[in-house]
Amino acid sequence: MIVCVCRRVSDREIARHARAGMTFDEVQFELGVATQCGQCESCARDVVAQCSASHPIAALNREAEPRSIQLANALTESRIWNSSRSSASA
Repeated sequence: MIVCVCRRVSDREIARHARAGMTFDEVQFELGVATQCGQCESCARDVVAQCSASHPIAALNREAEPRSIQLANALTESRIWNSSRSSASA
């Protein structure tokens, strides 16, 4: 559905930006919603609020314990890996 008629911005575009972690002010700056006549501001704010509440970006990046990432064994045992290590130490 088109939320901002002046800038032709849909609720899907607003939602995508909000799910990426953008605030209303950032969405407004990026897409131009509620910068012309202002009739869409309340609807655009509602979309941002709903999407921010349903997909909190901070919760995605927060973990109880840090975890390490292990390199694949095939990479560390390959000839290319070993030759690059020996040339770097030479």
